Amino acid sequence: MFDSHAHYDDARFDGVRDEVLAEVHASGVERIVNIGSSLASSRACIDLAQKYDFIYASVGIHPSDAARDMQNENYISLVEDIFNSSPKVVAIGEIGLDYHYGKDDKEIQKICFDEQMSLASKLGCPVVIHDREAHGDTLDILSAHPDVTGVLHSFSGSFEMACRVLEMGYYVSVNGVITFENAKKTVEIMKNIKSIMPGALDRILMETDCPYLTPVPFRGKTNRSDLMVYTAAKAAECLGMSTEEFCELTYRNACRFYGIPEQKEKL
Repeated sequence: MFDSHAHYDDARFDGVRDEVLAEVHASGVERIVNIGSSLASSRACIDLAQKYDFIYASVGIHPSDAARDMQNENYISLVEDIFNSSPKVVAIGEIGLDYHYGKDDKEIQKICFDEQMSLASKLGCPVVIHDREAHGDTLDILSAHPDVTGVLHSFSGSFEMACRVLEMGYYVSVNGVITFENAKKTVEIMKNIKSIMPGALDRILMETDCPYLTPVPFRGKTNRSDLMVYTAAKAAECLGMSTEEFCELTYRNACRFYGIPEQKEKL
């Protein structure tokens, strides 16, 4: 399995991080991309990637951290410096828009998102997109950067939006939400994604967003990468394939998306 979006730098893993990572890797999780959400967490992601050969990093400023990190007028240069500090950085993200808690900082979020998209264009790397209750503005900014591609993580849009982003060259990612009783849109998308376009299956990724969004039957507990097997089982059921086939599919897709070799390099 490939966990394409995790947050093992989160404080919930303090004191147990090494133990948990050893266990999930031993369980068959071959690759993890740890996703930055601020300047500070991006640096922590690099530390993890340097420590573990199976962990890679993505660096960027999450919309919830935009107002704070943008107080440094050189914040884009700092993101670029962090990106260039390690060969194990594979994307810019988590960037995007989040209007769930109101829109008081809406314009700040949009500026931060747009400028990081421009940075991704400059660096020639993919982006990891956070879109929560901001579908229209998210699509507008993605459309303004046609040379950038990426993944909409924890995809929460409609089937129509899934069609549009896939046609734009983006990937969509599923996580434990697909196991929730109220996940009707996500289930609909998985059941019908093959009808959108040829090769649509090659644009699906799997993630945890750990420590958040733990799948049923462990909902409410701290999420971790080995629990993706429950996400995989539900998604595979929707697609009419085996759990193993879905794990292999999303592993290959994530390696291609992030530019990571499927096989470990032999020394």
